[in-house]
Amino acid sequence: MKNSRQTDIFFARRQWVSRGLLAAAILSLSALTLSETEADATEASVSISFEELQLFADTFDAIRRGYVEEVTDAELFEMAVKGMLTNLDPHSAYLTDDDYENLQESTDGQFTGLGIEIGYRGGFIAIVTPIDGSPAIEAGLQAGDVILKIDGTSTQGMSTSESSTYMRGAKGTDVTLEIGRAGESQPFDVVVTRGVIEVPSVRTRELDDGYWVIRVSRFQRDSGAEVTTALASALSEGEVRGIVLDVRNNPGGVMNASVEMAGNFLDGGLVVYTQGRHPDSVNTFNAEAGEVIPGVPLVVLVNGGSASASEIVAGALQDRGRAVIMGTQSFGKGSVQTVLPVSESKALKLTTSLYYTPSGRSIQQDGIVPDVVVERARLTSLEQGQRLREADLNGSLVNEGVEQEVETEVIASLREEDNQLYEAFTLLKGINVYRDLNDKAGSTVSLEAPETQATETGVSTN
Repeated sequence: MKNSRQTDIFFARRQWVSRGLLAAAILSLSALTLSETEADATEASVSISFEELQLFADTFDAIRRGYVEEVTDAELFEMAVKGMLTNLDPHSAYLTDDDYENLQESTDGQFTGLGIEIGYRGGFIAIVTPIDGSPAIEAGLQAGDVILKIDGTSTQGMSTSESSTYMRGAKGTDVTLEIGRAGESQPFDVVVTRGVIEVPSVRTRELDDGYWVIRVSRFQRDSGAEVTTALASALSEGEVRGIVLDVRNNPGGVMNASVEMAGNFLDGGLVVYTQGRHPDSVNTFNAEAGEVIPGVPLVVLVNGGSASASEIVAGALQDRGRAVIMGTQSFGKGSVQTVLPVSESKALKLTTSLYYTPSGRSIQQDGIVPDVVVERARLTSLEQGQRLREADLNGSLVNEGVEQEVETEVIASLREEDNQLYEAFTLLKGINVYRDLNDKAGSTVSLEAPETQATETGVSTN
């Protein structure tokens, strides 16, 4: 941390009266940094010219002398640093004490706020996805909503970390968001009551006998292990015939958790690798040997709110041929951020590399394209009312054979409530039906007709 300490002290001094001295000081700092980190660097490798530094010094001096309100040198330097990072990409940011604490909270799984993952759109703050069970969900906020104002303050040009500061607050207090939404002609206000966001990242339920859905709302430190536990619990209940891994509206989180989670469904091998300009940004991440449920059919559900770590899992399982990816195209965040401390109380969250799927695909901007595209929709049955069947006719003969399996009420309601999950279940069941057919193909079931020929009787049409 020696470099960070020297730099912080250097910038904290308030002795820059001359614009020329300021430019010279910054140039000296650049040279000092290069000499310590790149001993063999030459003068020609310094990318910033004296003229550009002079422009910065002139701007700095003009603001400190002429701005309508007094601004300290320290404040101006902090604004300059924030501006540099904000203009790099939507995910790089300058972290103060509160920002870093917020980052820690999001990975640990507990914080007080609204429960939304945010990004940029058109210079404003946009909701990537609301977190399951959060105040944002209760207030009706949706993925894709643009936050135009927070309690009357415009978010235009505001960094994501700065907007988080406005939205965080004590439990039970309200915040008013002015929202722009596709399909709405005018912005509208939404009042959200802040709450403690403590939602388990992994939830499971059995859809039908042997068919399980594992819902992952975000990637926290222990999310991979939680999926391992969920799979072990499902196995303890009996035969597992199919798994739906639901990462829709999952904004991502801890990268290592995504590697561990994908490893539950892979017998070792590559999950993801990263590449950037710095040698330390080149890394390979492999799954541990030993798949938890080998051979069990798997569907991964994704949508436009599935980002980052969600895309790592989906991309790995797709490339490795382990799962069918279903839903709609994912968000497309294929970058990795590294937290670099620059002092004892401040840090940079800097995009340092891009990640790639096992086949070498970069997901940046393009996202994961599903193998089976299923749009979220509300399905309406064309068969209205109760249809007449043979069993409804007076005097119909009773079938005393084995009762056939019919669709349960849970699955029937699922078709209307969540058509994407219903389609995933249908695909899994279809895979098993086909497997069962192959098993029966070699059986010794007699296909000979009975000796007495039966006369088929139909229902007349009137």
